[in-house]
Amino acid sequence: MSHHAPLPSHQHRYDDLPELSEAVLHNRRERTFLIFSGIFLGTLAMLNILGITRFIKLFEITDDTGETATLWGFKLVFAIAVGVLPYPITFLCTDFICELYGRKRANQVVWTGFLLNIWVVTILWIGGVLPGFEAINPDTGAIAVDEAGRLPVFFEVRALAFGAVAASMIAYLVAQLVDVHVFHFWKKLTRGRHLWLRNNGSTLVSQLVDTTAVILITHFYARALPIADDHALWPQLLLFIATGYLFKMLCALVDTIPFYLGAFRLARYLRLPPPSAVPHSSGASAVEAGVG
Repeated sequence: MSHHAPLPSHQHRYDDLPELSEAVLHNRRERTFLIFSGIFLGTLAMLNILGITRFIKLFEITDDTGETATLWGFKLVFAIAVGVLPYPITFLCTDFICELYGRKRANQVVWTGFLLNIWVVTILWIGGVLPGFEAINPDTGAIAVDEAGRLPVFFEVRALAFGAVAASMIAYLVAQLVDVHVFHFWKKLTRGRHLWLRNNGSTLVSQLVDTTAVILITHFYARALPIADDHALWPQLLLFIATGYLFKMLCALVDTIPFYLGAFRLARYLRLPPPSAVPHSSGASAVEAGVG
């Protein structure tokens, strides 16, 4: 005799919306959860591949002569790794999951993302150790490089991914767990009010942790940042941190609008209490317990 987990039956009543059956309510909540977690996990997989394969110049500060200005002996060029571009969306996804499904499920997604990082690296490692059709250097027995001194594309990407993965995994895990913790701290402190505060407060703190960790680990462990050896190290690292954090901070402020609108609309769609309601109602608790 099979035993199935009970479908969610509790739903918040909206005067202008009909009551849903248990099956429809369950499907809506699980489908929405899968969409957010899928975007979150898919973005992480993409980040591991793109990572630091290219740095994008956002802007540079010029002096009176039109040349790039310098500070402490190095050029004021503000750049971010291409892998940073989609990263802010992961924090928006975890904020939605926190708001709609609770802390337990948000942490489950974060840990799943951590395991996904390990899986991607494992495939990259296996893909590199299995025999292929690349030319072999007869003197060293290693894969031969081309005339420009470069390995085949896969191995270039693999080396860069390995170089950045330690940074991304550690920083990701710490930052996402901080994001979930701070989000619920603000939600509890404000008794469910001020949606914008818990969204921005959690994201801005966690992204500062993330950016600092990524830059420091990527340099000191992976040695993968484009650092100029003839200039002071720490000003360059601080500039990378400031540039990355500024980009993420602007994205976090911008995503307040879709988060604010989306949280209220999705609460209605999923028949959950509105975000401004007192937290930890019975409906939200059911979702957080994993049955909704």
